[in-house]
Amino acid sequence: MPKPAAEAFKNEGNQFFKKGQYESAIAKYREATKIDDSVPAYWSNMAACYEKLRLWQESADAALSCIKADNKFVKGYFRLAVAQKAMNDLGGCIKTLESGLAIQSSNPDLKRMKKEVVELQRGEQVASYCSKAESQMQNGDIPGALKTLELASRLDAGNPDIDRMMSRVKPKFEAMEKRRKASLSSTEIYKERGDEAYKAANFEDAIKLYTQCIDALKRERKMEGELAIKALSNRAACYKQISNFDGTIEDCSAVLEVDPDNVKALVRRAQAFEGVERYRFALQDCKTVLSMPRATVGKTNFDLCNMMQHRLNRTVQQLKAMS
Repeated sequence: MPKPAAEAFKNEGNQFFKKGQYESAIAKYREATKIDDSVPAYWSNMAACYEKLRLWQESADAALSCIKADNKFVKGYFRLAVAQKAMNDLGGCIKTLESGLAIQSSNPDLKRMKKEVVELQRGEQVASYCSKAESQMQNGDIPGALKTLELASRLDAGNPDIDRMMSRVKPKFEAMEKRRKASLSSTEIYKERGDEAYKAANFEDAIKLYTQCIDALKRERKMEGELAIKALSNRAACYKQISNFDGTIEDCSAVLEVDPDNVKALVRRAQAFEGVERYRFALQDCKTVLSMPRATVGKTNFDLCNMMQHRLNRTVQQLKAMS
């Protein structure tokens, strides 16, 4: 039950709010919270006043207190999201809105704001990509600029700024590619064509082409070079796609003989070992990856190996118990 004295302060605050006297209203709501800080409406009303005064951090603090008072009070999430949006904390805003929608999925205010903020995020990301691409072009990194613009285009296809920049970058990239391909050796061409087949998901054809590249490198006694590592790594990826786990293990092992810290080879080999039920070997590769610096491994590979490690540990323990 609300405490009468606190409710009296709240009612006085409401009257000040209606008159636009927001600072006076805040003082009354704060008095109410001193009597009973467990009523979310007092904090929510206070946040609304700060919102009117455009004091966004204070509004966010009051909204957080509102949520702390009652984490099922949806308006608290809305108030916090409004403040976060105003402070350009769009990522935090999205999380807050999702927390509110988890409580009331049909809330129209939360749904509307989430749609707006997602659009703002998309616009900011596109602008960031365009700025990065412009810088890459100025520094002569044409391939990098093209990749960046392709990422931007996925977010906003038909954007005139992206199309304009693409019209400048693509001809330069195509000219560079033509010169690069003209300078390739016959062995490098096999690998190049293998890459094209892989991108087209023609894995069997890609394997044949990578094999031709690898066989040529063996004849040339160049199996410790960068081209050999790439061809073996890419053929391992193809083998994995068609569930030829023995082939994946063999090629990844060949890569690791030359480059023991090759993260992709370790991760692929771990997955292949699991595929052929060699769980202890898979677990060892996962542990090797997880022992490496996080920046080297990358979040995706770290999370994948961490998940695999837990699963493999359970499997190994179960096998021990059965033996």
